[in-house]
Amino acid sequence: MINADTNAQGIRERMKNSTELPMTEEPLYALTAKMLDCVSRHDFETLSGICDDTYGIIDINTDGSSKIMRNRYEWEQWFKGLFVKLKEMQAKTWSEITRYEVEVFADSAYSVVDFDQILIVGEKRMRFAVIATIIWKKVDSGWKEARYHSSLLSVKEE
Repeated sequence: MINADTNAQGIRERMKNSTELPMTEEPLYALTAKMLDCVSRHDFETLSGICDDTYGIIDINTDGSSKIMRNRYEWEQWFKGLFVKLKEMQAKTWSEITRYEVEVFADSAYSVVDFDQILIVGEKRMRFAVIATIIWKKVDSGWKEARYHSSLLSVKEE
């Protein structure tokens, strides 16, 4: 068991003694960006390979509320249905990461990602500010998302 005070002190020391990397060079940033891109492109196959979601996910429902998926079946049904709905709407979506923080351990990691999800349907353009916490686990083939929890911070029409 890690002593919280000792761990916090260690994190402060590492931060004080390190040079900060550009956000895009941080560990797991590229995989996070790829995951968000899969959602934008409605690429279920690639997204499935990145996400294990051992502990389920909490995503943002189409009405802005929280959508809880506790297992892989619910995850698959959610994304398959979402991608069909977005295609039917002829929606264009993409994400812009605005802040990224990560802490990596031997076989796990966690990251906090702020991003804007842009949605265009017809002439209407919306920007959804989102914050997500991602728990990663290391497997033989690399890193997999084990838990994802996002919250909607704001919505604005552009």
